[in-house]
Amino acid sequence: MIGSTNPKKLAEFYEKVFDQKPDMQEGEWYGWSVGSTFFSVGKHSEVKGKAKEPQRMIVNLETKEVEKEFKRIEKTGATVIKEPYEMQGAMIATFADPDGNYFQLMTPWE
Repeated sequence: MIGSTNPKKLAEFYEKVFDQKPDMQEGEWYGWSVGSTFFSVGKHSEVKGKAKEPQRMIVNLETKEVEKEFKRIEKTGATVIKEPYEMQGAMIATFADPDGNYFQLMTPWE
């Protein structure tokens, strides 16, 4: 779950990232079934502004097509933090969402 002061804007962003409409929407809460997890964004009273330490917690989205998905997501307007690179045989790329939260595309762990 990602808390936001503007969950609608964040939901519109992640709709493009996941390339699908939310599986759930209730008021200011939105959620997607992504792989074997449920990813949600919503209004949170304790959250103010952009993430101050976006590296503290990074959501990893697994894909075997890191470079292809990187190019697709980059076109949505996501902020590129780090272009695809190889690390111990895995490909990784890092973006920031509109609230400044980091998320990564990663090759699935074998």
